[in-house]
Amino acid sequence: MRRIALVGDIGSGKTFFSKLFRYPVFNADMEVSNLYKKDKFLFKKIQKKFPSKVGNFPLKKENLLEIILQKHKNLKVLGKIIHPIVRKKMKKFLKVNIKKKFVILDVPLFLENKLNTKKDIIIFVEADKKKIIQKLYKRKNINLKLINILKKNQLPKRLKKKKSTYVIKNNFISNTAKKNVKLILNKISNERNSA
Repeated sequence: MRRIALVGDIGSGKTFFSKLFRYPVFNADMEVSNLYKKDKFLFKKIQKKFPSKVGNFPLKKENLLEIILQKHKNLKVLGKIIHPIVRKKMKKFLKVNIKKKFVILDVPLFLENKLNTKKDIIIFVEADKKKIIQKLYKRKNINLKLINILKKNQLPKRLKKKKSTYVIKNNFISNTAKKNVKLILNKISNERNSA
């Protein structure tokens, strides 16, 4: 099994591309969202840390937004609670899919949290800044202040790009995206066969 990790800017299309590979996908954002809805242990840990901001189970996005916007360092506090649980979920996902040719890792802060190994194939999803902003504005409940806080926790784009094995351009056209994914998979397969 080879791990393909997608990295890039917020709104660059990592989740969209992850589905195009047609291999099992670990989507960390989706895992976190499910944890907020279903994990009472996580809820109690966050409630203990922020008792004035967290009411009844399940954890609500509005509460988390309030916690993060109150103090930027609260994002790191939340990360220390949430990230270990997400890592366990990722390990379980990898174990379940050990016999697959590839798995796709759609994990924000993949490089920042040093989740990468030397054998990983890291793909930087590059997109035009104006198009990213247009896409972000189309999302429900978009909060630009939150996005700016999240971006401050990320490595600079140039560094992510430098650490990547491949760069895939996203012009937000589905057919082009599918062709680009096919090209990358062919390159990866050719490199494996020649190794």
